[in-house]
Amino acid sequence: MNAGAQPGNGLGNGVGSAERLGLRPGMIVMEVGADDDADDELRDAIVGHTGEEMVDEDSDEVVDVVLLWYREGDDDLADVLVDAISPLADDGYIWLLTPKRGRDDYVEPSDIAEAASIAGLSQTSITTVGDGWSAARLVGRKTPGGKR
Repeated sequence: MNAGAQPGNGLGNGVGSAERLGLRPGMIVMEVGADDDADDELRDAIVGHTGEEMVDEDSDEVVDVVLLWYREGDDDLADVLVDAISPLADDGYIWLLTPKRGRDDYVEPSDIAEAASIAGLSQTSITTVGDGWSAARLVGRKTPGGKR
């Protein structure tokens, strides 16, 4: 293990997590639902890895990825997912970040699957990011004549 990835300093978690999310330099990431509990190391790693500041949910920009922080008790997940689809480029995707099992505001996987289905999305993978968050990759159906 190199000095930059020692347990406890978080550098390995954030950078590794940004790479696990499939992010590449130049990608535009929209962040939705960030709050005081959001993983700042992950957020910083995403900005560092893409070389782009994340745009907020009020932006009109077409984005490659939506990073969606969601906790049990937030607004209806299906509605939030539907809203997150509109700024996506044709080949864009959503990373739905939810607290890990055993943490406050944990979201059941069945709730995620149901909401994704209602929103017209499919879950393609799941990973762990940071110390307290799980991430589900959600993609939509392709439509002709899309964005970008």
